Amino acid sequence: MTAFIPLAIPSPTISYIDLGPLRIHFYALFILAGIAAAVALTGWRLKGSTMPRGAALDVALWAVPFGIVGGRIYHVVTHPADYFFPGADLWKTLYVWEGGLAIFGAVMFGSLGIWIWARRTSTSFLDFADALAPGLLLAQAIGRIGNYFNQELFGTPTTLPWGLQIDQTSPAFPAGLPADTLFHPLFLYEMLWNLTGVAVILLVARRLSGHAGWALGLYLIWYGSGRAWFESFRLDPTEFEIFGIKINILTALAAALAGLAIIVVSELHRRSRRVSALAKDPLTDDPLPVADRAAL
Repeated sequence: MTAFIPLAIPSPTISYIDLGPLRIHFYALFILAGIAAAVALTGWRLKGSTMPRGAALDVALWAVPFGIVGGRIYHVVTHPADYFFPGADLWKTLYVWEGGLAIFGAVMFGSLGIWIWARRTSTSFLDFADALAPGLLLAQAIGRIGNYFNQELFGTPTTLPWGLQIDQTSPAFPAGLPADTLFHPLFLYEMLWNLTGVAVILLVARRLSGHAGWALGLYLIWYGSGRAWFESFRLDPTEFEIFGIKINILTALAAALAGLAIIVVSELHRRSRRVSALAKDPLTDDPLPVADRAAL
């Protein structure tokens, strides 16, 4: 067990509880709590909309299973050395309760679940994604508490007062470092970043009501840019790289760029529709003469 260091953030000594034959992992509990919070916040944002009643819960039944599968696939693929080696127990690739649900895979596959639901109900995917965006960040913030209990998602060594203690017996503890080494608590940084993002998106969405795509785009920009920065000093002994750059950094930057593209395209589309509406005679709904359009 790591020795106590004044002012440091101690890591929990347990990550689960046993209730008879049932073992309950705190990581799973916080994932479920995050999902519940996202459903509640999304449902609140959908009040008064044209979405079907109970849409947030209905979508969760599609998005959550897809998201769990996608999050696990992404994690296993980007951490092959943890699961594929001589004598490895391949069943461990399914042990999601031990940690290892990558948010990027969860979002990509979860989006597929939402798209399927939208197609089946003839509902706008973008409208629902806008409603979900702050709830998704809230869920991610709550889920990070599970990383804390698993003693994972920490950064490089630090001497800051809020340095995180990690047991030297942890598989993620860097070899060769003293047992009393403190690390950047990335789980806490990201949790605070995500909670701030929830407030920002809700504020912008309120001010730009009717601007489709803004909430989703802001989510991708906010989370992608923040995650790219955090990944730059995250310690991960089995990180997958492309051209010497962590895959999570590349994916996070791609997400931020996709968010920017969604906002730009959505805004151009909105302005195009506005110009088209103004180019019609309000009394007859017929197109205005070319000379009159030039004055718009």
